[in-house]
Amino acid sequence: MKISRNWLQTYFDKPLPTDEEISEALTFHVFEIDGIEKHQNDSVFDVKVTPNRGHDCLSYRGIAKELSIILRIPLKQDPLAIRPQFEQVADAISVSIDSSANGPLCRRYIAGHIIGVTVGPSPDWLVERLATMGQRSINNVVDATNFVMFNIGQPLHAFDAACLGEKDGVYQILVRTAREGERLLALDDNEHMLTSSNLIIVDDTIHSPVGIAGIKGGKPAGINEYTTNIIIESANFSGPSVRKTAQELKLRTDASSRFEQEISPELAAYGMRAVVELILELAGGSCKGYVDVYPTPVTLSAVSVSRTQINEALGTQLTSENITDIFSRLGFAHLESGDTFTVTPSFERLDIIIPEDLIEEVGRITGYDAIVGVELPYIATSPAINHSFYTIEHIRSFLVERGFSEVYTSVFAETGEQVILNKVDGVRQYLRDSLTEGVVEALGRNVRIKDVLGLNQVKIFEIGTVWRGGIETMALALAVEQVKKNTDVMTYMRELCDGAGVVWEAVDTSGTALEIPLELFEQALILTEQYDDLPLSTTERYTSFSKYPAIIRDVALWCPAGTSADDVQKEITTHAGTLLVRTTLFDQFEKDGRISYAFRLVFQSMDRTLLDEDAHTHMESITLSLMVRGWEVR
Repeated sequence: MKISRNWLQTYFDKPLPTDEEISEALTFHVFEIDGIEKHQNDSVFDVKVTPNRGHDCLSYRGIAKELSIILRIPLKQDPLAIRPQFEQVADAISVSIDSSANGPLCRRYIAGHIIGVTVGPSPDWLVERLATMGQRSINNVVDATNFVMFNIGQPLHAFDAACLGEKDGVYQILVRTAREGERLLALDDNEHMLTSSNLIIVDDTIHSPVGIAGIKGGKPAGINEYTTNIIIESANFSGPSVRKTAQELKLRTDASSRFEQEISPELAAYGMRAVVELILELAGGSCKGYVDVYPTPVTLSAVSVSRTQINEALGTQLTSENITDIFSRLGFAHLESGDTFTVTPSFERLDIIIPEDLIEEVGRITGYDAIVGVELPYIATSPAINHSFYTIEHIRSFLVERGFSEVYTSVFAETGEQVILNKVDGVRQYLRDSLTEGVVEALGRNVRIKDVLGLNQVKIFEIGTVWRGGIETMALALAVEQVKKNTDVMTYMRELCDGAGVVWEAVDTSGTALEIPLELFEQALILTEQYDDLPLSTTERYTSFSKYPAIIRDVALWCPAGTSADDVQKEITTHAGTLLVRTTLFDQFEKDGRISYAFRLVFQSMDRTLLDEDAHTHMESITLSLMVRGWEVR
């Protein structure tokens, strides 16, 4: 989430520390900072809010609260400090939640009725605040709803009351799931076809959708310059329902991203109070009252944890005073009885459920860097040998020693026994029932670039999961390029099976790939008391590869007897330029007192596709240098 320093400062009387100190405080205690951008006289932090805290920290209030706790800087004002009361009932509004949408889909719906507003441009301060969030200003009413959403985390929506139907002078709002085939023209001018899984807001007087719950409002009831009377929506919708609808309609918004994280139904009241106050300030008018439908109010549950549990888990020696101080800073009501703390978290902290959640809070506020490291106790017993891991490592070591490379191919396939619900594309809609197809495709791709890889023969293997007969199991597949005089895939598989004591007959031995169930090796290999002393990797340093195609050229030459291949290769690389990435000797023989060498040269660029002229220029330089040495280029 983007966080403006200037906006954040409005929560504090005391000046905030430097950008670097703010970044360090958040990074080491709660969220990583992905970057800081300068915007004129402001700094904007890119705060990576984790999913477990999306319910309270996708807002300025949430981030300000965290900074207040970490830096011990008191908040000037907390918009969630005083619980709102809606005693003034709006007689002109009726709100109903359909039984199919009750409970889990819509837990609370508050409607506020404001009349006599003047819709117009927003003040500069509000335009600037929204601009830092990447939002363009629309008008003072809509901007007020967006500001409050970013400020405290409660999504809101405003309807033009004049565009809604009335029955006996009452606007009738219904929350229900859509009927198959219902359509809604949204504020983004896109018409959406709705399904029975979509939760919507309906003008029940004319039975017409006016909004997609938690995601987007409808254009017919949108706010414009002629609007004078409005109905404000502050509701709480099910996170999974909103997420599913947003994905289905390909319509993800700032509002949906907050509902997807689940927010407390209690927050809807705070959002309504804040937005009504701001609209009356910016657009005038008067509030005629509210309708609050809250079928099952939430109750705050206490969580207990002992000081011993906290210290044992964190490896600390915190006192009761240390722990009490942290719970107080967090705003958690707590009672201490002996060694145990009974803690009731604030309503917006939906992530505090079990004792370990409280332990995590104590740890992060204390600061993990402040916890002294303790050496782990000595383990007298040897670790148990994992049969599957032992088998895989045995196979992997055997194949790598023989020049094989391991590949990982997609688990999705064009054919198979098991269909997946959420297919990755329109083609591969099955879980694979064999590794063979994947390794054959991988073999073909690698054969085409084997000169770049510096290989005479491509040999690959994969150990992976397959789904056959409704069972998930593991298999091994080998694929070997067929090259004259080189070992074929069957020979390697026989050698592997014989070494492991596996009895197996291949169904088809004519191709380039073979597959075998991994369980045959697990059954045959006898576990030892410890893992084999496998060799360490010989790769000293990773080198990035080019995504651009290579150009291959061959050069053959006669040299006097006694001339070494290394001398010739050194001469080639010296005059080949920076585009030569690999030189391979692929042929040599002696005749009439001379020796013939043939080298394959690979030219490639890291930043562009090479042209024939590039390779030609470099080959001319190489040829000239070889001829100067008196060698005959053939």
